[in-house]
Amino acid sequence: MESNPSIQPHAIDLSINLLQLLSNSLVLYQTTPYLPVSALLAVGATSKSFNELVHVTPNVFRHVDLTKVKQAQFEIAAIDHGGEVWRNVQLDENVTEDDFYGGPLRGIFNTLKRRHILRDVQTLVLDGLSVTSDLVCEILLLEDYNVRLLSIREVQNMNEHKLQQALIYSVRGSRPANTPTLQGLYIFGPKDASPVLRFDRQVTAYPAGIDPSYGRGVTHSNGAQIGARWNQKSGETLADELESGSDKWYQASGKVIAKVPSQDWAHAMFHCAGIISFDAVLCHGPRHSNAAFEDDEEAKALWYHSRCSHLSARVATHALGGCVGCGKAPEGFSKFGVSPLSRFPLLAPPTLHSSTAKAAKTPFLPDDDRLLVRCVDCLKGRFCENCNKWWCEDCYKIPDNTIPQGSPELEAMAGTLGGHPEKHVKVHMGLCVEECLVAEMMSGAGSNGIREFSEAASNVDRIATNASNKPSSCVEYAGADIASYITRGQRTLLQVATQSMDVDVD
Repeated sequence: MESNPSIQPHAIDLSINLLQLLSNSLVLYQTTPYLPVSALLAVGATSKSFNELVHVTPNVFRHVDLTKVKQAQFEIAAIDHGGEVWRNVQLDENVTEDDFYGGPLRGIFNTLKRRHILRDVQTLVLDGLSVTSDLVCEILLLEDYNVRLLSIREVQNMNEHKLQQALIYSVRGSRPANTPTLQGLYIFGPKDASPVLRFDRQVTAYPAGIDPSYGRGVTHSNGAQIGARWNQKSGETLADELESGSDKWYQASGKVIAKVPSQDWAHAMFHCAGIISFDAVLCHGPRHSNAAFEDDEEAKALWYHSRCSHLSARVATHALGGCVGCGKAPEGFSKFGVSPLSRFPLLAPPTLHSSTAKAAKTPFLPDDDRLLVRCVDCLKGRFCENCNKWWCEDCYKIPDNTIPQGSPELEAMAGTLGGHPEKHVKVHMGLCVEECLVAEMMSGAGSNGIREFSEAASNVDRIATNASNKPSSCVEYAGADIASYITRGQRTLLQVATQSMDVDVD
């Protein structure tokens, strides 16, 4: 079929202005979380149409991040000039400590309130700023705020005890209906690192402007290339998320929270359970169970359900995989979407396009939705800090070194552990004995570590063999002789290794 020469191709005008583009609510809601408040206000000041778009459309100011706002920074050098007004705080004898340290943020909040913006903020990020407990109390309790997700990680001048009291008060049984509005609080983890500019990974061997692919059809048009570049940026963003470990709670990554939260935080989180979520959860290990105080005799038969083994509430700090011995855990894994939502922590960073606790807890990778966390006390003596292996309470009961030799308690323990409980040590000095402790001892003596360790082990075997059929006094002499061949670090390992030969290296 021949083409009609009378029909001439013509360009189709697909141009669209910014106002029409942002008038699409989907585009607007996907864009505004990436813009600072100042940029949104600047857009609204350009015309009446933009002003109506920014200030009338709901949820435009839903996500507010003040961490990069200059006026929100607390600069010590700019303080104490005698009676001057410093960022909306009058420096005189009437100013309290909380007013002083919370001055920068109070000034910003007052401005947002006058512009009728503050009530629209549902996700508020204040990481690293000067945030006082009184300011958080106002966010929790006053009707001027409607914050659902609040991030105050690594903030300055925070009185944590007053904050804990405010959280417990906000979830009291006599609280007004539909309060508190806060659903999630980020406070335990580190603040988000500044994004690092990523360079193009695709290296071309052609000089600029001499790419031989130029002009080869529609796939090399400007529009297609723009789309390809956006796809590449999306892939790099995904890679950044994976590299930053946003789901480190689900990656069996060992210690997740660097600073162990206090018992007071565990108490506050216990009261807030089911109402306010945190970027950490309480440990649900078997030693925290109330089975010791119930009438279930079968449960009480387990050593970790006894009253002397019971632990009060603790904040979980470690993310684990299955036990090395059985691949499981006495309390079982928590599975997102099946287990109660209160068993899961808020994941960093705070979500951009939603302000609910459920969205903030949803795993980044849906396939890795099993969670197992423990506190420090539950893992004491059963967790390797190097390889993150651990042994559960059903597979390994830690020998109690405080029980004197020859006591009935030690004999009973020996009966359950195969005769010699000291031979079954799994973890020593925070390292698993079978692998990491051996490697540490072999490398601890420097470049000659392996040679020295092998020589010491050979001497131990020789001396132990010679002493096996001799009186106890000779065995004691052999122990002293062994100690002369090994360094202090190697003695730790060899003490565990030679216990099976009944030789004392101390």
